[in-house]
Amino acid sequence: MDLRHLATRAVARAGALRARIRRIERREMVAFGRWIENTNNLLHLSILLIIPVLIAGVTFISNSVSTLSFLLFPPLASGSYTLFSDPEGRYASPVKFVVALTVGALCGLVAVGFTGWAYGPTGTALVHPSAAALAIFLAGVTTWLLDVEAPSAFSTALLTLVTGDVNPEEYVVSIFFASVVIAVTFTVWREQFYERRAEYLYGTVRGDDHVLVPMRGETATQTAFFAARLAAAHSAGKVVLLDVLPPEATAAAEGDADTDADGDATAGGGLDTDADASVERLESCAHQLRTRLGVPVEVAVARGDPLTATTEAAASTNSDLVVTPYEEDRGLLSDYVRGLFGGSYDTVAFRSTGETYRWRRILVLVSRPGDAAHAMIDFATRLAGKTGSVSVTTCISSEVERRPAESKLANLVETADGNIETRVARSDVTSFIASNAATYDLVVLGSSGDRSPASRFISPPTFERIREIDCDVAVFDRGH
Repeated sequence: MDLRHLATRAVARAGALRARIRRIERREMVAFGRWIENTNNLLHLSILLIIPVLIAGVTFISNSVSTLSFLLFPPLASGSYTLFSDPEGRYASPVKFVVALTVGALCGLVAVGFTGWAYGPTGTALVHPSAAALAIFLAGVTTWLLDVEAPSAFSTALLTLVTGDVNPEEYVVSIFFASVVIAVTFTVWREQFYERRAEYLYGTVRGDDHVLVPMRGETATQTAFFAARLAAAHSAGKVVLLDVLPPEATAAAEGDADTDADGDATAGGGLDTDADASVERLESCAHQLRTRLGVPVEVAVARGDPLTATTEAAASTNSDLVVTPYEEDRGLLSDYVRGLFGGSYDTVAFRSTGETYRWRRILVLVSRPGDAAHAMIDFATRLAGKTGSVSVTTCISSEVERRPAESKLANLVETADGNIETRVARSDVTSFIASNAATYDLVVLGSSGDRSPASRFISPPTFERIREIDCDVAVFDRGH
């Protein structure tokens, strides 16, 4: 009996351990997925994984063909890094990459021939200074005239002078063919993966089709229209309007329950009346959404604790985004919205200032690259549509931050479609919003959920400091 009991306990512990390991693996996979959504992280990872493989391939060929020189590798490695580290940059043309390296090698070959003619043959370990100067001069002039300037051209020009036992002509040919291999690989990677990374990596581009809307407060209808605009942008979009009956109303109704002939309890009239009234109200709003936006709408009524009922409804309706009216309690975010922000679902808290049902001019405030920034830009482009405009903005404190900020915004918006501009403002974010909000229909910003409690205590989130602006506000929180 004791052995069976011990065996049962061991099996239970093993099952619990496996479940814990699976949870950890899922959590780590989610964390990795969000880490790689940062374009800089994606580029660094691509460099670490792709360039070593490419150089290994060239090395394998070099070892197999005795006429190839090891001096192939320095310009190929540096040129490959230039391509993959900035795929949309000045030097990211595969054609210019091949031409620049080959032209540089040809210039070195010309310099070898000239110095051999002018000064006679020299030892293989000796490079005449005039040959080096001429090679660099010719490489600079030629690449400038051909508009194929690249740093690697200068290295091939010099390395052609010191090819050792390999003929300079053979070195030029090997540079050409090796650079073509690198260029083809880069082109395939950029067109089939990097430029389509939103399709593969960014969850909001693929998901957030089913939107749950808790119909709470006076701005519930405006919030429902906001959510419907988001859902309507995707062909599989759907909206679920949710009303939660308060626990006290449920308890009172159960206390008034009738009993049938067999003594079983049946719901009393109070609960039925509350539910019927709730369904009628939701259906009225759903009819407006279907009529005006053409998006499928369902209604649901739940009972119990609002936060628990909302998360359970999101799970049962297969929703991937919760859009709730913004709520405050004594100047701070309400417990209900705070609970949703800390939950497992992407959540938008929408603060409406009027009767607006269309948002064409949208300001998106981003502080750092990542999954939340991509999600906010995606939502903004959905709302703006083909005729609207989106301004993606970040604020800096000093001019030295401007160029990194511009590069960050360029990486963020290049995967999004629509009329998008980027803006770097040297200003405090609160002052910037206050000064510019009047020219926009909507401001989209993050919940600061990735900040520590101490940081949030010292400097409250931006959305809590812009209560007086005359503009709708959408606060986005990425689920865990």
